[in-house]
Amino acid sequence: MTPCPVVIEADTTFFNRHEGVCIFHAAQINKVLTYAFVESETALIYKTLRNNIERRGFTILAAVIDGRKGIREVFSDVPVQMCQYHQLMILRRYLTMNPRLEAGQELRTISKSLCNVNRSEFEFLFAQWCIKWNEFLKERTHNIDGKWRYTHRRLRSARRSLMTNLPYLFTYQDYPVFKILNTTNYAESVHSRIKELLRVHRGFNSALKQKIIKEILAK
Repeated sequence: MTPCPVVIEADTTFFNRHEGVCIFHAAQINKVLTYAFVESETALIYKTLRNNIERRGFTILAAVIDGRKGIREVFSDVPVQMCQYHQLMILRRYLTMNPRLEAGQELRTISKSLCNVNRSEFEFLFAQWCIKWNEFLKERTHNIDGKWRYTHRRLRSARRSLMTNLPYLFTYQDYPVFKILNTTNYAESVHSRIKELLRVHRGFNSALKQKIIKEILAK
């Protein structure tokens, strides 16, 4: 494979509690450049795989990742795109599909526009929501022992997630020449094929599972 500048989709999936695979896929040439079988998702794994492809002569123009802070730092010297699909899944986990509170309903509606607007439009919608519900999110619930907690903790977590990841959600629009994808969809599709095959062959030991995965990633 001839080395060239690439935009990397970097993602890890687990097929049981302690077995997973991390892949680096180059969208421009539609190839998995490197991968590693892992027991946990760490920045060191991503750093090792990055070093692997750079030693082979590839230059990373940008990286599309799932948003973990430590992993983002591995690519701190290149543009980083946070996978918008992962961000939506984070928000869904906090807000649910059908939020009960009006503030949650509004944020859910705003989140649905993530893949269809530009950075300034989304930032404006989110900023307006933050201003409108600022005092509401400060509400506290006091216990009989005198301790307190924020009443709307899941909404606060959703807001914090967006605040943290917002600088990385529209990188693909900032560097159009690189043709950065806004999701790790290809990596996700590979992971789906792996999981489906492993479900069919669920009785296989780790060595046979890894052999199946290697055959998929070699295509």
